[in-house]
Formats: sequence, structure tokens, C-alpha cells
Amino acid sequence: MTRIPGLTTFLASSVRRLTRATSVCSQRKLLVTRDLGPDTMSLLYAREDLEVVTWPEDRDCERSWLLDNVPGAAGAIVMVTEKIDEEVLERAGPNLKVISTTSVGFEHVDLQGLYRRKIRLGYTPDVLNNAVADVAVMLALMAGRLADQGVTLVKEGKWPAHNFGPFHFVGPQLSPVPSISTTRTVGFLGFGRIAQATLARLAAFGVTHCIYSTNPSSPHDRERDAALAEQLKLRAVARVDLDTLARDSDVLILLAPGGAATRHVIDEAFLRKMGSRAVLVNVARGTLVDSDALAKALREGWIWGAAVDVVEGEPQVGADHPLVREPRCVVVPHIGSATFETRLGMVRTAATNALAGLDEVDMPAELDVAARLARLTPRV
Repeated sequence: MTRIPGLTTFLASSVRRLTRATSVCSQRKLLVTRDLGPDTMSLLYAREDLEVVTWPEDRDCERSWLLDNVPGAAGAIVMVTEKIDEEVLERAGPNLKVISTTSVGFEHVDLQGLYRRKIRLGYTPDVLNNAVADVAVMLALMAGRLADQGVTLVKEGKWPAHNFGPFHFVGPQLSPVPSISTTRTVGFLGFGRIAQATLARLAAFGVTHCIYSTNPSSPHDRERDAALAEQLKLRAVARVDLDTLARDSDVLILLAPGGAATRHVIDEAFLRKMGSRAVLVNVARGTLVDSDALAKALREGWIWGAAVDVVEGEPQVGADHPLVREPRCVVVPHIGSATFETRLGMVRTAATNALAGLDEVDMPAELDVAARLARLTPRV
């Protein structure tokens, strides 16, 4: 048999080139709307079966780029700033199998559209519980003790001219004072994992009672409430109606989900029922609060102070916003999850959710879209 010099090497090289070409052609597209950092992006780039297409700039992904690049994608890792609506889903086409959002909230995603197309949804609950609970306590202290006004006084160079008085810069104390007030009640709108983590922190300040309101359709877990009271050495943990929540909370912390059902649940009527030394904290969704009503409540002294990490219409919140103009309202730019540890955990969870969805295995954190839609659908 005649041997042709170099034929074996040529054939082997051709096979390798053909294999690589076939691999490239069979790659599935994974769209990523923000660089997730070197540790997490390396997990994605390590997958040779994926074509990872990433928004190249360190700012919010432009809608036009999303629409131009989503066609043919099998998966997408998105931020809360991207609206995943019917237009995006239709443009993506039938290959889309999974959306993974780097957030615990999913109001920016069209759940009905996902359900119709059998697209799975990953999200990042639990990862941020402790970080948000920390910020809730921070904001409660800042609002009650007029921290924002004090910092402003110093930064504007007015401290030297400020006359000290026994009741200057005073506010309601978070912890009880036995000789004056023996109780402190914290209220929660929504009583999930973050609320309970926040309560554990406030118990260390000496809070004596916890009251909460939640979805009326959810069962009342009295055994859990009793166990929490015993564990945290509280006098009581009790589920109450909204009127009682407004009337009896010294500090009211909002940790309910957003959406049409809870929009402006904190309105003028609710705020008028609160105490004049009560503090309102929102670390959940801006839509829970009617901003104009809250500004009026602060201006007219219905409540003592407020602190918000979220505002309806954010990030379009300028210096002329009614809450920003109020001296007794602390406004911070949605920093509840902003710790190194938590954000790293969130992007890792989002990435592993996306990969699991593409591999058709269980995600670390998947929203049951059908069950969620069933809860949102009114029963006749």
C-alpha cells in the first residue's frame, strides 16, 4: 500500500478544524446585560458550548442593544433595570429557555409571557437577606435620630455657629427607657425572611413587641410567631390588620412585594393613622408608598421621620423630588444589597441559575412562574 507523505497529519488537522467549526456552529447564545466580574464571567466563558454575548459598558444596558442581540439566545442574564417584556421575548424567538435576573424582585419580567413560552425564571432570593436587614436598621436609626440633618449641618460648615440646647437634634429612641417608656413596637408590612432577619437585629436594641401584616390569603403561622417571640425574648409577635399596624408601630418597616396589588398601600389615609413620633422605613419597593402623601405627612408632622432605599420612579429622583426636599426623610439610592459579599453572591447565583436552565437541571433558585401567576390571579 502506497503511503502519501503527510496525509495522516493533514487528515488529523482537518478533523480538528471540522470539530472546532462544528462546536462553534452548535454553540448556544447566552446574553449577559452587564459584566458580572472576573470570577463569575470565567464560569460562563469556561463553557465551550456557549457563545457568551455581553453588554460591553459599565452602565445600564441600552434597550436597542438588548433587542439587537437577543434574537436566537437560549438564555439571558439580566439586571433589574432591563424590562423583559413581550417585545423582548418575541424578538428572542423559540430558542429562549431561561431568563436569570440578578435580583430578588421580578416585576421587570413579563411572567405571563414566560409562562406561555415555557421559559424558566431564575432569581436571587436569600442571598441578600442579611445585607437588606442591616440597611433597614441603619435607616431606622438615621430617620429617628435625624442623622441626615446632623451630617448636613457639619458638611455645610454650620456646626460652629449652632447653639446647643437640651432638645436640639433629638428624636425618638429605638430602644426603650425603663423610667420613661417600657415598650417599643416594631411593625412590618410583609413578614418574610428579610423581615425576620431585621427583627432579630432589632431585638438586640430592646424592642419588646413585633406586629406585622401580610397577604390576607397566606395562612397565619402562630407556632412560628410564638417560637420567634421565645427565641428573641420578645413579649409578643402578632399578626394584625393594617389599621393596627399603622396605629401601634413605633417603627414601621416595609418589606412587602411590589405590583398592582400593593401599589400605594401606604397612602394618606394610612399615614394619618400613624403616631407623631413614628418612623417609616421602606427597603422593599418604591411603589408601596405614595411619595406625595409621605412628603405631606412629614411636612405636617403626622409622623416623625422616614427613610427610603427605594422610591417610585427610581432612578429618576432628582433634587426637586418631594421626598428629597423633606428634611426628615433620608433617601439613599437602592443600596440594600450593596455589599461586596452579597453582590458577589447574587451574580454567582444568577450565573448558576442560567447555566442550570440551559442544562435543563434544577436551579439554585427558580421562581415557580405558574404558582406565582395563580397567586396573582383574582378568584371569582
